[in-house]
Amino acid sequence: MTFGSCRTVDENTVTIPEINEIVTTSPVTTTEAETVPEAVSETEITTETETLTEDTTTGTEYENNSQELRLSPDAELDTISEPYCRASALYCIEDDIVLYADNIHIRTSPASLTKLLTASVAFKYMSADAVCTIGTEQSMVGEGSSICYVLPGQQLILSDLVTGMLMASGNDAAYAVAVNTARSVSGDENMSDEDSVEYFCGLMNEFAAGIGMDESHFTTPDGWDDEGQYTTVADLIKLTRYAMDIPEIRDIAGTYRKDVVYYSGESNTWYNSNKLLDPDSAFHRSDAIGVKTGTTDNAGSCLIAAFEDNGKTYITVAAGCSSDADRYDLTIRIADAILS
Repeated sequence: MTFGSCRTVDENTVTIPEINEIVTTSPVTTTEAETVPEAVSETEITTETETLTEDTTTGTEYENNSQELRLSPDAELDTISEPYCRASALYCIEDDIVLYADNIHIRTSPASLTKLLTASVAFKYMSADAVCTIGTEQSMVGEGSSICYVLPGQQLILSDLVTGMLMASGNDAAYAVAVNTARSVSGDENMSDEDSVEYFCGLMNEFAAGIGMDESHFTTPDGWDDEGQYTTVADLIKLTRYAMDIPEIRDIAGTYRKDVVYYSGESNTWYNSNKLLDPDSAFHRSDAIGVKTGTTDNAGSCLIAAFEDNGKTYITVAAGCSSDADRYDLTIRIADAILS
């Protein structure tokens, strides 16, 4: 792939209106905005990988969870040069093989794709119907974040809170998931918000190591740009194949609209930020079943998608695209080139 010019982005400064997908509607109905960075840095992040603790209690195990992904002999041939991306891939879950690969081991910021890990960790340690309370951790949500409009004092069961986090890309929900999970696992209901988030990020890194994500490190539950937070397309494939094996995540990730009544009685309607699922979008695909969008200055516009074709599930990853439209165009081009 031929790369163009690049610009340096401050890891700790968000200069676009939204760190992930922007919610521009009322607190009842949420959608994704189209504003994206004008360009993203193509420079590989060079932060040294920290030592990760092996997770020996992870649920589903894969025989190759600590090995390189298996690539088709043609996987790295004839890569798509337009539209621009930092890295991309297509992987078949049932055949356990990467059919298309472009820079899959280069580091990139994970943006809201991180939320697939946050959800996976939460469902590992808590039941889907566990009641979560929204609290003062909301003060930790970055200004300009995409939110799903959960408010302090409200209570939601975990599966509904994760719905707001994945469908509407709610950073507010991500912090609530992190804090509620950390306090449940630690048994310390009085743990501070900051300590709870740090504790949860430890669980995230242990979990990631346990499923073979040895090229990643996470410091936030929502994917907010941070110097020590990075991943690769190869690791995102490993994460997605795990997450899609969790029924709750697979169902949420493939749903376009969801009306939710909170445990505490409030109600909300969430729309999925993934335009492949939007029947009114030019990018709609009837074979799409998920998965997650993400946008930050450092990450660019990103998309993990999943498709069902002839009884098999295929995962595509497009990381570091220059616009929302590009991430969908590239994903569709990759899928159409390989799927029947």
